[in-house]
Amino acid sequence: MFRILLALIIVVPALEIWLLITAGKLIGAIPTIILIILTGVLGAWLAKYQGVSALRNAQQKMNSGQMPGDVIIDGLCILIGGVVLLTPGFITDAIGFALLLPPTRNLIKPSIMRAIRNRMDRGQFIVINRR
Repeated sequence: MFRILLALIIVVPALEIWLLITAGKLIGAIPTIILIILTGVLGAWLAKYQGVSALRNAQQKMNSGQMPGDVIIDGLCILIGGVVLLTPGFITDAIGFALLLPPTRNLIKPSIMRAIRNRMDRGQFIVINRR
């Protein structure tokens, strides 16, 4: 896991720089900068909107006596997506929007749930039930 994380820390910024330089050459420096700012602003607005919606859904589930497990995963995706969108770059923007938009987030959530279940099965992730 450490090696994968280290590779991502090195490879993703290098690719982002290459894409930003390429975009700057294709559409110009000013339009590239404006595009980066617009995706950041749009991402912040979308993260706030989706976050409030997830919070409302969690409250509704808890008020009806249900566990908001799926909504917690939504909230985690929204948080990560919002943070990633604040990082300048096109790859991180694509990942951020994928995590913020419900249709693509719903495609990603089963993988996240599977990863959590696998960690729980191996004892790497412990759930404490306090009543």
